[in-house]
Amino acid sequence: MKKLVLAITCTALLALSACSSTGSKSGSGGDGNAEVAAVIKEAEAAIKKANSAGGAWRDSQKKFIKQAKAAASKGELEKAMKLAKKAKFEGEMAYQQAMGQKDAGPWLF
Repeated sequence: MKKLVLAITCTALLALSACSSTGSKSGSGGDGNAEVAAVIKEAEAAIKKANSAGGAWRDSQKKFIKQAKAAASKGELEKAMKLAKKAKFEGEMAYQQAMGQKDAGPWLF
């Protein structure tokens, strides 16, 4: 099970790093800010969904969302977008992990 979770995480991180190269439009002002705010809201919704399943990961809400909001307020849109996407990804993966392991029980030897 650990190998499966590790494989999924590695694959998703590779996909996430490929997506992060698109970045945001730092020169567009409000448009980039609105885009970052939308991704932050999506990340918060994903984390809330993971919390409802009892499987949210530690750093998603406390660290990445907080840092993304701080970076967005400073105008660092690329950094904010990267952190928001990371938090969203972790929220989605935490939900999938919780659903995949909801029927897990002790092994009987």
